[in-house]
Amino acid sequence: MNATTVRHILDTIAGMFPDAHCELNHNNAFELTIAVLLSAQCTDATVNKVTADLFQKYHTPQDYISVPLEELEQDIRRIGLYRNKAKHIQNLCQILIEKYGGEVPGEHDLLVQLPGVGRKTANVVVSNAFDVPAFAVDTHVERVSKRLGLANWKDNVTEVENKLNKRVPRDEWTISHHRFIFFGRYHCKAQNPACQVCPLLDICREGKKRMKTSLVIKEKKVKPKISKSVEKNNTTT
Repeated sequence: MNATTVRHILDTIAGMFPDAHCELNHNNAFELTIAVLLSAQCTDATVNKVTADLFQKYHTPQDYISVPLEELEQDIRRIGLYRNKAKHIQNLCQILIEKYGGEVPGEHDLLVQLPGVGRKTANVVVSNAFDVPAFAVDTHVERVSKRLGLANWKDNVTEVENKLNKRVPRDEWTISHHRFIFFGRYHCKAQNPACQVCPLLDICREGKKRMKTSLVIKEKKVKPKISKSVEKNNTTT
């Protein structure tokens, strides 16, 4: 893919979602880290419902380790995999207290060493909390990138991230991450994407395939009706 096409993709999605932003509610780097950790295999909307109460009850890493694990589990039980996530949160908070004075480190290499924090979480935290350019790849970003040909179908998330980092200007990594998420969440959905009204249909291999399939299905539905009508006329004649 050439630079002109990449620029066209970025500008088009920017025009559709100019106000894209992180939709996880948080007030600081620590709350953002907890929210992103909770968001694994869970929607941002559900996480925000849970953290609305969670962040009222817990303010510091010490608060999270001062309660029994079972109590924290109950506080986040609406979240998928809540038992494992509760363990990760308490272990993470213990490390923050012991190694970082209760503060979330701003370095990617340090963040990924924390329990429950992978590349995506670390990228989201450094980019949103510390203004370090990063292109976090979640399910929406991965889907959009592959459909538009910015990455290959078989690429893993790290390979997708590397290709996006090479093709997208560094100073646009963070905002493009948010715009790709909005594009994937509200337009290029996993199921029933809005291909018929998509301004990027001409370069989207998935969209072209879906539209072609849709046209074939419509033709198959129309043909029997025409045949029956003709047959009826012939019989009458």
